[in-house]
Amino acid sequence: MKTPTTLEALHQAASEPTPAALAAIEACPGDLLVLGAGGKMGLHLCLMLRRCLDQLDRRDSITAVSRWGDPAAREEFESLGIPTLACDLTSEGELAALPDAPNIFFLAGVKFGTASRPELLHQMNVEMPLLVASRFAQSAIVALSTGCVYSFVAPDSGGSTESDPTDPPGDYARSCRGRERAFADSGARCSLIRLNYSVDLRYGVLVDIAQRAFAGLPIDVSTGFVNVIWQGDATAYIIASLARASTPPFILNVTGTRILRVRDIAEQLVASPTFSGEEAASAWLNDASLSHRLFGAPRVSEEELIRHVANWLQAGGETLGRPTHFETRDGSY
Repeated sequence: MKTPTTLEALHQAASEPTPAALAAIEACPGDLLVLGAGGKMGLHLCLMLRRCLDQLDRRDSITAVSRWGDPAAREEFESLGIPTLACDLTSEGELAALPDAPNIFFLAGVKFGTASRPELLHQMNVEMPLLVASRFAQSAIVALSTGCVYSFVAPDSGGSTESDPTDPPGDYARSCRGRERAFADSGARCSLIRLNYSVDLRYGVLVDIAQRAFAGLPIDVSTGFVNVIWQGDATAYIIASLARASTPPFILNVTGTRILRVRDIAEQLVASPTFSGEEAASAWLNDASLSHRLFGAPRVSEEELIRHVANWLQAGGETLGRPTHFETRDGSY
């Protein structure tokens, strides 16, 4: 793809369906609900689902559900033709009032600002998913998890696979493992997506690195290796997994094809970057070859994605101001 030059072009590029995404929606008739749609991936997921339905000439509905604490975010969905509903997913009463739908995408949860609030992590990442799974027990559910449920591994390992044990460091990662167990224990048909790290040009690990590199600021290499994936590709894999929802859950790693070194990324962006911290021998790294075999390779390579991020930022493209804190290794956010 060419680097988008406007927000409209970015949304268009990030919501282009793949054949695998179209095949999954074709195989899963009925309405769709996207829960927690107000987060960073919700809009592109909804737009891609809408385009799948349109290309399949389907009249099923798609509805974006969130608390909508930011009215402007809700207005953006509505302006792009995505109907919305407001719902507090921690409320059994409000959950009960949502319409039934055979296809559910679950994007909700918390991460940042929870280092001193373990009760919030448990409520939002464990208790609330169990309520959702119970409410939609007859539906197929695709639930976003994280690659952080695995242990740290060395770069030469190739990354953790879906069959590897989950023994994550830190309260956040453990709460995400609890979220997976909540869906698994519910008995609902689920696909659990272990994602790291999605990049949509306005945010993501590559944006964090590029912003510091362009500003001449030191780049922390404490976490010296990462996986990344273009958000348009990540979204397509998420949708493609809908047709695989099962009991016990179908588990899928979603990321790019390569393990990248943070130093190498920075050196592709500027001539003489500066660094801080001591590079650890391990990191949260995933092997996503199963998703690539099932649904095709990512359309945008890591090298292309780095170039698109650089082009977007250097052209003055907007950012979301949401750093990933990928360098954090103790699991406290």
